Amino acid sequence: MDPLTRRQSEILGFIRQHIAGHGMPPTRAEIVQAFGFRSLTAAEDHLRALARKGAIELMPGTSRGIRVVADDPAPAAANDDDALPLVGRVAAGVPITAVEQIESWYRIDRHLFHPQPDFLLRVQGWSMRDAGILPDDLLAVQRVETAENGQIVVARIGDEVTVKRFQRSGSIVRLLPANPDFAPIRIDLRQQELAIEGRAVGLLRTGGFALA
Repeated sequence: MDPLTRRQSEILGFIRQHIAGHGMPPTRAEIVQAFGFRSLTAAEDHLRALARKGAIELMPGTSRGIRVVADDPAPAAANDDDALPLVGRVAAGVPITAVEQIESWYRIDRHLFHPQPDFLLRVQGWSMRDAGILPDDLLAVQRVETAENGQIVVARIGDEVTVKRFQRSGSIVRLLPANPDFAPIRIDLRQQELAIEGRAVGLLRTGGFALA
């Protein structure tokens, strides 16, 4: 990645913090507000500069179409202090049976994210498209057992897991997709069990890098 200016580094940091705190990238308007720019054009110019330098990728057709680009994760050993496990596969569409074993380990700088992740999950499906989460992305996940409304979570329903946005009202939980082509998943906690496996704190794109 080409060197960034101070302001570009600040904007990149803000994007990462927004993803960590809200589970999705900021809009141009939110960047304008955060940095006191006079127009959306100023925010767009900075984003395009970051994209040219390889720090982010801009995706057309969505107001939050910003993806932080990281180097391809390198294989690592389980005893590597910088290693993160790649655990199973998670469908961002229809839940699939979770594979409860570590497929491999990858050396990634945990400080790219705040809070720091505990594991990676590879995404399948398009249901979180409008949140910038696409097939074959690696979702960086912090292991937690509770979630707040609006957070993107890895949720277990029985023996299956899915990535969705969390919303709870009383005993009713709705797991919301970020794509109008998919329906929400409704869970009545009085009748069904739901476990939160973690919350999304960031995203890595593999750029076609094959993970064994």
